[in-house]
Amino acid sequence: MRKILLTGGAGNIGSALAKRLLQEPETIVTVVDNLSTGDIKKLPKGFDNLKFIKADTNNRSEMTDIMLANQFDFVFHYAAVVGVERTQENPIKVLEDIEGIKNMLQLSKNTGVKRFFYSSSSEVYGEPVTIPQNEETTPLNSRVPYAVVKNVGEAYCRSFQQEYNLDYTVFRFFNTYGPHQTTDFVISKFLVYALKNEPITIYGDGSQSRTFCYVDDNIEATVKALNEDHCVNDVVNIGGAEIISILDLAKLIIEITNSKSEIVFLPPLQDGDMTRRQPDNSKMKEILGRDLIPLEEGIRRMLENKEFMNLMGLG
Repeated sequence: MRKILLTGGAGNIGSALAKRLLQEPETIVTVVDNLSTGDIKKLPKGFDNLKFIKADTNNRSEMTDIMLANQFDFVFHYAAVVGVERTQENPIKVLEDIEGIKNMLQLSKNTGVKRFFYSSSSEVYGEPVTIPQNEETTPLNSRVPYAVVKNVGEAYCRSFQQEYNLDYTVFRFFNTYGPHQTTDFVISKFLVYALKNEPITIYGDGSQSRTFCYVDDNIEATVKALNEDHCVNDVVNIGGAEIISILDLAKLIIEITNSKSEIVFLPPLQDGDMTRRQPDNSKMKEILGRDLIPLEEGIRRMLENKEFMNLMGLG
């Protein structure tokens, strides 16, 4: 029997990962989430091999009790303060997540965890010097607290491997969208506005470009990394490579939903809204062994998903 701990498992990516892991043979999944941004309604239903514990990874005492009682084989540490606006408005709270990273690594080392999976972010690259952004050659040059915390977490993973032989894999997540994503993130926000025929708001002129990865691609790559021992003691970008501007994304969503929404431009964000972002996702595609789901198809999958419509109050 394989025991897996997933922190932050009530979030967008975490809940999708939990559902996928629960379908693995002889696997028990324990989800830990403090529900500050996650939602227990996102957790998969009908699985006897799922345990949920409300706890905060920044609280050493709570996590010690959980780790000692369960003796996990693998840990996925996805708990974090997320969302551009939220992280900008709560920089101290963001920095406190360093304690959670240290707690999880120290407890993983002390309880014999075989491999530690850490959710980093494309934010560590900052404003890109080169495109696409490569795991080995692109400098990490962001000073935004969220990015600093993710970079510190990566450094802790490398250091624990060097000193204590705790194997790790770092996932640098680029924009991942899916049915459990909140309106703190652009695709869900635009879809809700469009379906309600309300104005779609864009920071700046909308020329900033992004890539978007449908959550199924993200999850398949991460589970294959676990099961097939990919990227052990290594970093891998998890994201799509199809570039689109935020303005063109808004137009695409208006077209797909046949919406009457107008596009309204707001002043640019002061910090953290990079002008462009695109991963070199060669490692990810090698793990998957296929091309990624196109953006338009992913958006249509979200619109056809009853859970998304219900979570957004549109069902």
